[in-house]
Amino acid sequence: MTDGTPPLLELRNVSVVRGENLALDRVSLQIASGEHVCILGPNGCGKSTLIKTITRECYPVQRDGSMIAILGRSVWDIFELRPQLGIVSPDLLAACTTDATGMDVVLSGYFSSTRVFPNHHPATEHRDKAQSALVRLGIGHLAERPVREMSSGEAKRTLIARALVHEPKTLLLDEPGNALDIGGQLELRATLRELANAGLSIVLVTHHVGEIIPEIERVVLLQKGRVVADGPKENVLTSEQLSALFGARVRVFREDGYFHVHA
Repeated sequence: MTDGTPPLLELRNVSVVRGENLALDRVSLQIASGEHVCILGPNGCGKSTLIKTITRECYPVQRDGSMIAILGRSVWDIFELRPQLGIVSPDLLAACTTDATGMDVVLSGYFSSTRVFPNHHPATEHRDKAQSALVRLGIGHLAERPVREMSSGEAKRTLIARALVHEPKTLLLDEPGNALDIGGQLELRATLRELANAGLSIVLVTHHVGEIIPEIERVVLLQKGRVVADGPKENVLTSEQLSALFGARVRVFREDGYFHVHA
């Protein structure tokens, strides 16, 4: 970065093995701090593994010429890293479908859990910040409502509030539109646009082209664990490239700042 700010993420020749599968295959990728980026690819292409590698849930194969750095550092205390990155993932949503309330879920961000357990003792400051995060997402009224009684859209916004409670500079979203109906998808897109325009960096990981908000200018295509395209979305989101990516003949068109795909 010309201003001296280290990149959010720098991967060089990174491979990650999960089980017997090569989930990421010699991936090189750099994302600047403050940049809005979409990682797009079909199911099973390695998108979630990439997120888990960034958050240190997965570790690359060690070999010469391979490196990973987050915010300019290759070594992190995981508890020090977590507040730097707000994470929203399907795994969290599945773990939160209990009697935990909206407030519980947001407070759990301080304890790296999915609810507040008896051994957790959130401070008054934590509760104030959790309430502020709920209000910021327009769901302050859900503080005492159990997650199981929320709509999928409300639950998703609660998870985003959880991710924001540490006031991170970057929000990483792994397939955020999963399980959302049309109304929920529209609300999610509006929320992401508001956050992006408020100065929060958005890294969106998805297989839905329609989730790419206008504020995201760069798209990275991931296929079979490898980066196959990376650049301005106008150059990357073409009928030819997306047909090859998803293995189906599709037509791409643009309307009101959004890209859409039709067979």
